[in-house]
Amino acid sequence: MDLFLTFPQWFAASAVILTGTVVQGSIGFGVALLSAPLLYLVDPRLVPVPMIVVGMTVPTLLLLREHRHVDPREVLRVLPGIGAGVVAAGVVLAWISTATLELLFGVLVLLAVALSVGVPPPRHPGRVALFLAGAVAGFMSTTTSIGGPPLALVFQRRSGGHLRGTLSACFVPIGALSLVALWFAGHLQTPQVVAGASLVPAVIAGIGASRYTARALDRGWLRTAVLCVSTVAGVVAVVRGLG
Repeated sequence: MDLFLTFPQWFAASAVILTGTVVQGSIGFGVALLSAPLLYLVDPRLVPVPMIVVGMTVPTLLLLREHRHVDPREVLRVLPGIGAGVVAAGVVLAWISTATLELLFGVLVLLAVALSVGVPPPRHPGRVALFLAGAVAGFMSTTTSIGGPPLALVFQRRSGGHLRGTLSACFVPIGALSLVALWFAGHLQTPQVVAGASLVPAVIAGIGASRYTARALDRGWLRTAVLCVSTVAGVVAVVRGLG
């Protein structure tokens, strides 16, 4: 197998992915946010391709688990926004630096969390809200790799199964588009794909473990967990932007 990782590196990366998968399997997002910085420390080649392979595998498995809770109409309202956000990001990146965008969106995410605490969003977001959340998520995924919070915040008052399933249904096409874009750009190399595939057992273990943590959070702690992880995402974006 064409794998550039040593066994200690693979073991460390698997532990990181296992932890990130448990988080995403519990609240619907977080594996890329929590895992990517640590994977880069293990070996810089683990980002972005292996991370994207993992980032697409996690929501795929989670969607298989939570598919019964997904409302296809909501997903269809989010996806056009994601596409628009990805296109807009390609244009904006030609004029504004990534650091500036990270700082801006970090502040916006923190502001959204603060507003959510004071004035919770409606339980059933409307068509415009879903499109805008998808657009911001697509834009942030492309420019800062932090695309989960906008969607998680707009669905924060829904049931755990609905939140996890709907976010997963939106994340799968984002991951697929990212891999296609990397392939066209010539950055999709076989050793990196193999490295990402080698971490899939950790993903499977994390999805299995998250069944128990998800049940615990669904007893009244899910929204708090979403707001906490979104806050972490906002702080990470601000720090990276300032750095």
